[in-house]
Amino acid sequence: MTEHFIEIGGKRIHAHIEGSGPDVILIHGASMNARDFTFGFVQKLSQHCQVIAFDRPGMGFSDPLHAHGESMSEQAAMLDAAAEALGIERAVIVGHSFGGGVAMAWGLEHPARVGAIVTVAGITMPWPETMEAFRRLASREPDGAALVPVISVVTSRAFTHSTLETIFAPQPVPAGYGDFLVLPPERRRPSFRANTRQIASLAPQVAEMAKRYPALDLPVEVLHGTHDAVGSVMVHARQMARRLPDARLTELAGIGHMPHHVSPDPVLAAIIRAVARAGLH
Repeated sequence: MTEHFIEIGGKRIHAHIEGSGPDVILIHGASMNARDFTFGFVQKLSQHCQVIAFDRPGMGFSDPLHAHGESMSEQAAMLDAAAEALGIERAVIVGHSFGGGVAMAWGLEHPARVGAIVTVAGITMPWPETMEAFRRLASREPDGAALVPVISVVTSRAFTHSTLETIFAPQPVPAGYGDFLVLPPERRRPSFRANTRQIASLAPQVAEMAKRYPALDLPVEVLHGTHDAVGSVMVHARQMARRLPDARLTELAGIGHMPHHVSPDPVLAAIIRAVARAGLH
């Protein structure tokens, strides 16, 4: 287990690396950081693979690229450069929530390093404005964003239990998760600012990116809980899987937005399938 800082063009990207074997890269969701994966999931996955859990640009311990909100394309390009600097030739890219969109951008724009993609509760398709949760997901307003906890959990205060309950619903919050995820004080405000800026332009980016999915020549595993209140399985997973030429959809009955914590075995199985489908050894 090692912690790395990779410098690309004067900007630092933080990575947690653990295990050995085929390379699997994990990309966390909005308001999160790599600790979301290292709470327990990385330890399970690293028994099968070398796992690289990045802090996305501007989040966690990674530097922002600029003050305007890093696009999914910019984040994918930066993470691809960081993977190259680590000597990674081909990997399975796993993205949770917002990270699912970054994973798809990576596959569309930098496919040479991508063997396969796995999206877990991915925010990957346009959503109707009439769906209140998704309108708030794209909001700049802190009060509105707070109603969608996936946006607002990184604040100057510790996580509130009610916020985490909403994210994990209908499953319970794992004991100790909130305290484990909270960043040091000096990183909380910069991460919150970067997160707000990134979310503000998410909806139009997803809409444009979705038009390109039919041309994606990569195996994709799509996992989504049927009770996900942050990103609807009907809006995101089912519609994206229909557009992709080589997708396998797994719906997790009764599961919410955090499958890698509350139902890790199907997520692990999908990643291992993706490794095989990519021909990685």
